[in-house]
Amino acid sequence: MRDDDSPPPTFRTPARRRPVAAAVLLAALCLTAAGCGSGGAAPQAGPPASDGASAASREPSPSASLSGTPTPAPSSAAPPPKGPLTGRTVVIDPGHNPRNRDHTREINAQVDMGNGRKECDTTGTATDSGYAEARFTLDVSRRLRTLLEAEGATVRLTQDDDRPFGPCVDERARIGNEAHADAVVSVHADGSAVGNRGFHVILPAEVRGGGADTSRIVAPSRDLGERIAGNFVRTTGSAPSNYIGGNTGLDTRDDLGGLNLSTVPKVFIECGNMRDPKDAALLMSEDWRQRAATGIADGIGSYLKR
Repeated sequence: MRDDDSPPPTFRTPARRRPVAAAVLLAALCLTAAGCGSGGAAPQAGPPASDGASAASREPSPSASLSGTPTPAPSSAAPPPKGPLTGRTVVIDPGHNPRNRDHTREINAQVDMGNGRKECDTTGTATDSGYAEARFTLDVSRRLRTLLEAEGATVRLTQDDDRPFGPCVDERARIGNEAHADAVVSVHADGSAVGNRGFHVILPAEVRGGGADTSRIVAPSRDLGERIAGNFVRTTGSAPSNYIGGNTGLDTRDDLGGLNLSTVPKVFIECGNMRDPKDAALLMSEDWRQRAATGIADGIGSYLKR
């Protein structure tokens, strides 16, 4: 188990993998470098809205113009912000669903994942105190959406606690595909043994069969994942997983339908281990969740601006 004052992790590449991107290596060094940023601050709230009655008394009536023709009221919808990610589409996939536990029959139904079949979805894990992974993933995903939209991106969530369960893993992939997303990130937290700490990013393996063909997304997904891993280290101070990925913060899998069925660059991120008390304390911290969202957003931004 790493203590917070332990030396920074040494990134090494597992057998048969190419070296981890320089962004990850530099970010690891940044843990001990003087002046390294510790994370993004929460977005500042805007000025309070003016009183409705006072505003109305200052606004001219929109009912008629000098010609007698009704004048349309000004639109209250603000135009989307312009920024470096304008024109880019990002799909954020908050893992699981807070109400999956009330729909076990539906989420246990088997769906195709390209190279086999798997349950539609699962309930996810939770901390010992009962903080559910599904609540964590929604919170981080909403923060991530705010950050990316401020950069001009068009952002869609696969679910926003607006459906009774799911969506199933095949539909989660389809949402990103149909949006022609430039990047998709599925947000999760792990449920491993006590003492297993840190984050890892899951990359798609090359899978061909059934409805799956990841051959065109393997390379760009790795680029996306490496950039997210490097920025996540920098903003959160968390180390790469000490139990998966050989301290690289990266893991490649072929058993996740959400990756197998994707036709656009996509990764998962396991932000920490909810079953370890030290990691759980971080995951339950509002400040840390903001920094986690910032790290993921910075990684996505780096990938889309390349």
